[in-house]
Amino acid sequence: METVSRLGPVRQTYATAESFPPVARAYTQVSRVVKELGLLRRAPVFYALVGAALLVAVAGCVAGFILLGDSCFQLLIAAALGIVFTQVAFLAHEAAHRQILSSGPANDRLARILAAGVVGISYSWWDAKHSRHHANPNRVGKDPDIEVDTISFLVEDAAQARGLRRLITRHQGWFFFPLLTLEGLNLHVHGIRHLLSRQPVNKRGLELALITTRLAAVIVPVFLFLPLGMAFAFLGVQFAVFGVYMGASFAPNHKGMPVVDAAARLDFFSKQVRTSRNIRGGWWATVLFGGLNHQVEHHLFPSMARPYLSRARSIVRDYCRSADIPYTETSVWRSYAIVIDYLNRVGLAARDPFDCPMAAEYRRA
Repeated sequence: METVSRLGPVRQTYATAESFPPVARAYTQVSRVVKELGLLRRAPVFYALVGAALLVAVAGCVAGFILLGDSCFQLLIAAALGIVFTQVAFLAHEAAHRQILSSGPANDRLARILAAGVVGISYSWWDAKHSRHHANPNRVGKDPDIEVDTISFLVEDAAQARGLRRLITRHQGWFFFPLLTLEGLNLHVHGIRHLLSRQPVNKRGLELALITTRLAAVIVPVFLFLPLGMAFAFLGVQFAVFGVYMGASFAPNHKGMPVVDAAARLDFFSKQVRTSRNIRGGWWATVLFGGLNHQVEHHLFPSMARPYLSRARSIVRDYCRSADIPYTETSVWRSYAIVIDYLNRVGLAARDPFDCPMAAEYRRA
């Protein structure tokens, strides 16, 4: 069952408390079953294997870079690095949610090393943003993931678009995936801007040192061993693949699901289940999306390790079915189609209300 917001050309209907009636004891009942089955335990062997696989992948990319020399096939290495960095970002995300190691501080240290030292993104910036998202997914004014950033996710934001952003917003659904080629660079810039700001930042010096070292380790060899044009192409491909992969992994999770009114007071279970979307698929989907394909279960149990999400899915889905609670799950391609359609309909607010489609047809004739 697919649930999306009802949109008109310049109107958007927000879900209220009445739209999501409280489900008494729902979370308590489901979490009790999850705990009894041991689905909240750590999975050290699994994450050790994932870490080892990523180390081998990085070593393979380095070896390929050295062996290929001045060759256009270096762009394949760049694309591979974009994929590997995204998989490392998934691992950093899981560490930030306390899924990997036994203690919170140890997970924080690991997440910071992976995010800043390997991927090149500020962990403190991302963690603050992501924590707000988990607390209030798709909630107006509280979820930073639906705040305007070139793309408008709310009708009122689309209506206020001006200049180039207005032009993009009018057809933003079709522009969404091409724009993701810039998302990798955008994430790096946001993180560095956060670290250089005057606001208090936890571990500012450490993160700046990690990001600087990481940038030097990636960029310096590229410009030392490749011609200038190829070096820029290499970095462009790496950033583009990373951005598209990251965006394509996170976009299906909530975009096109109900948007919650800022004043609505919702129970935890309804808020997390009704605003999240799962992606169907077996082990391949879990590998491809780093466990984010089980978005409903991840939002209900953020500290649950990746290997146990599929078992939790059966429990949550069966409970939702018995309690007549909408549980949204679809294919990856259908989810992308929903995202594109949703963004295009939101983008209608950026269009001229006096631009009559019929008149446009006569003008073309």
